[in-house]
Amino acid sequence: MQNINESPTPIGQLISQTIAMPRETNANGDIFGGWLLSQMDLAGAILAGRIAKGRVATVAISSMSFLSPVPVGAVVGCYASTTSVGTSSIKISIEAWINDDHRAELCKVTEGEFVFVAIDDSGNTRTVPNG
Repeated sequence: MQNINESPTPIGQLISQTIAMPRETNANGDIFGGWLLSQMDLAGAILAGRIAKGRVATVAISSMSFLSPVPVGAVVGCYASTTSVGTSSIKISIEAWINDDHRAELCKVTEGEFVFVAIDDSGNTRTVPNG
């Protein structure tokens, strides 16, 4: 993963976008970190599912850094890139960036490394297909 100051643009492809709504706030009026984590997990699962050509499950979040609070009304975009693909696992780097009425440009708010495993219809580990 990159340092917050290394690049002013997201790394990876835009996988999902949503608006941070008031029901997702903590007592301070900022968006819950857990909600943001779930958005990133969903984005990672979309990319991992494409790579695995089927069902995947999250098995680990090896790192997570919250860099800035997310205000209500911000558009949250999750950008993902594949770090590595093993026999049955897929490691994905995910960044969440926001754009809101208070900022003229995108701002990275969190980043993390997620690990997914390909599974079959019975929930058993399976091999990730080549190409």
